[in-house]
Amino acid sequence: MNDFKNIALKWFEAFNEHDLEKLLSLYDEDAEHYSPKLKIHQPETNGLITGKSQLRNWWKDAFDRLPNLHYKIIKIMSDDQQVFMEYIRQTPGEIDLRVGEVLVIKAGKIIASRVYHS
Repeated sequence: MNDFKNIALKWFEAFNEHDLEKLLSLYDEDAEHYSPKLKIHQPETNGLITGKSQLRNWWKDAFDRLPNLHYKIIKIMSDDQQVFMEYIRQTPGEIDLRVGEVLVIKAGKIIASRVYHS
């Protein structure tokens, strides 16, 4: 398994544990994150946030709002620049959502992530 897939597995582990610091440790200080959920919950962002401070605020809010949020891995694929992760977003009271997410990695840190919903 290559290093990028290992980063993806650590990402899932941190996310499912709701371990904010472990999750943020995988990201570059200036990382960008795009998500359709950001457009809904923080429309002023137009779906894009930058930097660990904004990432921390976004995920802390998500973990506080959705204490039982869990991601179930379907597939992880990588090349020499990025990882594509397909997973099921599960939280009680909501319909399971199939998600695709790309992590762009440089020097062992995530520099960008983009979320796509089906």
